[in-house]
Amino acid sequence: MSVSVRDAWTLIHGMTFGALFLLAYAGGIAELISLRYEDVNSPSAAQRVKRLKLGTTVMAAVAWLTVITGTWIPYVWYRAKVPTSPRSFLLSDPATAGWHKFGMEWKEHVAWLAPILATVVAYLVYYFGRRLVREEKIRQVAMVMYNLAFVTAAVAGLFGALITKAAPIK
Repeated sequence: MSVSVRDAWTLIHGMTFGALFLLAYAGGIAELISLRYEDVNSPSAAQRVKRLKLGTTVMAAVAWLTVITGTWIPYVWYRAKVPTSPRSFLLSDPATAGWHKFGMEWKEHVAWLAPILATVVAYLVYYFGRRLVREEKIRQVAMVMYNLAFVTAAVAGLFGALITKAAPIK
């Protein structure tokens, strides 16, 4: 089995950056949830906020890496103006045209919300820091944005996997 450059970039985009995104999300949401049990002045609250800053920064950075590499590397090959491109293949059959019309539209446009929302969460964590322990509403807003970033990215990842299965980049 050989892995082409295009296969490698698709794996880096989806499996490497996507997996890091999921790990950072899991750690970040767990830390956000656990803050409500802390005393704002406790040393463990400071440790949790420090880990939260690191986790949200990593999640935002990985989200940006994911959408930027996906947009400028595999997607260029996907949409090539040749009859053998994955886009041409999907659009040529009415049974698979929906994969492009909805799935790739999501990946092209909506998926960019994931890094934007993740960056907002990282900013909130840096700006409010330990105050997130006692500011429940702000913590809840951060969790909602964090979850929206995750869901947006997860749907894009699912569409990416399914589209790659139906029409791989060659």
